[in-house]
Amino acid sequence: MDHTVTEEPKRYDGPGRTTTERHAVILAGGDGSRLRSLTRAIAGDERPKQFCPILNDRTLLEETRDRVALKIKPENTFFSLTQKHEPFYKHSLWDVSEANRVVQPINRGTAPAILYSLLRIANNSPEATVAFFPSDHYFSDNEEFMEMVESAFRAVEINPHSVVLLGFEATKAETSYGWIEPVESLFGGLTHSVSRVKRFWEKPSHRTARKLKEQRCLWNSFVMVGKARGFLEMFRKHLPDLYRVFVASAPALGTAGESSMISSIYERITDVNFSQDVLEKATDELLVLRVGDVGWCDLGEPKRVMRTLTGLDVKPAWTRAFAA
Repeated sequence: MDHTVTEEPKRYDGPGRTTTERHAVILAGGDGSRLRSLTRAIAGDERPKQFCPILNDRTLLEETRDRVALKIKPENTFFSLTQKHEPFYKHSLWDVSEANRVVQPINRGTAPAILYSLLRIANNSPEATVAFFPSDHYFSDNEEFMEMVESAFRAVEINPHSVVLLGFEATKAETSYGWIEPVESLFGGLTHSVSRVKRFWEKPSHRTARKLKEQRCLWNSFVMVGKARGFLEMFRKHLPDLYRVFVASAPALGTAGESSMISSIYERITDVNFSQDVLEKATDELLVLRVGDVGWCDLGEPKRVMRTLTGLDVKPAWTRAFAA
């Protein structure tokens, strides 16, 4: 899909009902291809990593769900999923209502997944504040991490037109993470402080990563909090074609026609990356909350999984098969 337009798309304001409750979206629709060799050793099939019990006897999706429930009501927690993965998630989400399962017919990247989830929430709660969580993260201190999410919610209350990203203080010059460079400010270097965003660095060279660490730039966790309206406004400004197509489907949301309407949309769109196509263009609309040591790891690569297991002094049975 060509994302250039000549006509300004209209804002989506929802059907008029209002609530300021907090909501969560757990992003679990990815294919996890980078970890496929490891997940095959664990499960014996082609399931994505979020549906695997990698660190213990619970899947990463189940761990994420438990973590989010520390601060956000289960009835306000939504799951962004992909239809072909149903055999892998139906057991973990057996008690989640269909209304809280945002099932994509096919994975088209993070931007459509986020936009579809936002419209489902805004359809009933246009004034909601929404937190997005990847489903493949590990934290040694879940409670402390969710306290930081609480701080992000409070920052959005003070800055309702901004989206707040959680940036983690770097412990090394990691080249496989994305980085956030904050705008320098008087208190911007303090843990728990909130700063404007200067720019993003995606998977920098080792030399650049060392420089970013020296400058106290932050690892980008892709955990973010904002008003549903604020997120939707970013889509309207930076991905207007995609926004227009999805908003046109809004009257079908929650009806028998939703599935066929969404299938029609996904047949027409191409993959769209939220980080590249929205966040990197929207730095003026973003804030970053500096998060200290909560033992965070993005379990997106085998080496990070093995490093995390070593740190936990845990050696699941599957590690022998993977090593072989």
